[in-house]
Amino acid sequence: MAFARLSAIIGLALTASQFANAALTKRVTCATGQVTANAACCALFPVVDLLQDQLFDGAECGEEAHSALRLSFHDAIGFSIHGGKGGGADGSILAFNSTENLFHANGGIEDITDGQFPVFQQTTLSAGDFVHLAAAVGTANCPGAPRLEFMFGRPPPVAPAPDLTVPEPTDSVTAILARFADAGFSPQEAVALLSSHTIAAADVIDTAIPGTPFDSTAGTFDTQVFLEVLLKGKLFPGANVSHPGEVLSPLAGEMRLQSDFVISQDSRTACFWQAMINNQNLMTSQFRAAMAKLQVLGQNRAKLIDCSDVVPVPKPFAGPIKFPASFSRADVQIACPQIPFPNIATVAGPAPTVAPIPGS
Repeated sequence: MAFARLSAIIGLALTASQFANAALTKRVTCATGQVTANAACCALFPVVDLLQDQLFDGAECGEEAHSALRLSFHDAIGFSIHGGKGGGADGSILAFNSTENLFHANGGIEDITDGQFPVFQQTTLSAGDFVHLAAAVGTANCPGAPRLEFMFGRPPPVAPAPDLTVPEPTDSVTAILARFADAGFSPQEAVALLSSHTIAAADVIDTAIPGTPFDSTAGTFDTQVFLEVLLKGKLFPGANVSHPGEVLSPLAGEMRLQSDFVISQDSRTACFWQAMINNQNLMTSQFRAAMAKLQVLGQNRAKLIDCSDVVPVPKPFAGPIKFPASFSRADVQIACPQIPFPNIATVAGPAPTVAPIPGS
């Protein structure tokens, strides 16, 4: 009898668990036909379509997609776990763009905010939701990228972030890591966030050559940037003249940021950097986790709604990465001998000239 009662109790518990799981996985079909886990997220699908159409040139991994990701970082990093450095991921960089665009570290940001603001005004989203949804959608347009999380419901920003919260390419590793730590990020998470440079380009370090990429595969979210930053430098892009914030690049047409290079060589970060090379899963998983943390800085996550399923699914990476033509393991400036360097093939042919990322 006792065993029968125990069996009945277990059966009831299993049934209750099954109902609970069913409730947790219940899906909602929106009026537009898309399916989501929360009805509140239905309002976002038309915004995603608007972004793809009016901002991202029909879902391209182009300049606007790269810029949207940059804007989300510059917005969110205006935060300190100790207080006094802004509201974090609140969209202040868009809402108060006339103030934050003037900060030195935000050079070139005005082109991004000028492009996004008219699209933002067509929505009912808060500035924070718009900036960070745009970053997630734009990143998803790049093959190989992770599908970033998107949390919905940020309140409007109340003030611009203060100046001097965004690390600059001329900063020392110590200064950069201190700024990240002040915002709540470890050295490993800082390196993970620099994965964004795989689809990034410089517009204002050398204003004569806007759109200069940081690696030779700027249309793909891959680990190529972690490899190419370690290659021996030979020249500067453009007129082969040095500018503050850059160091010699291995490839014509490519820019190597001073900050990327010193981080790749510093004992506090070199092994995190090298571990990313040709390890797509490691890079994308660490970048996704670090971005999930970045994009809710200063927000009460418990009050936000997980609408990650409105973010498009990125195309897979077709890899593996390769050394650019004419380069090999002999050209790598290894700063982490503790871990083995991966075996990587070399592209056939002469050394390439990397093309600039065209504007829209």
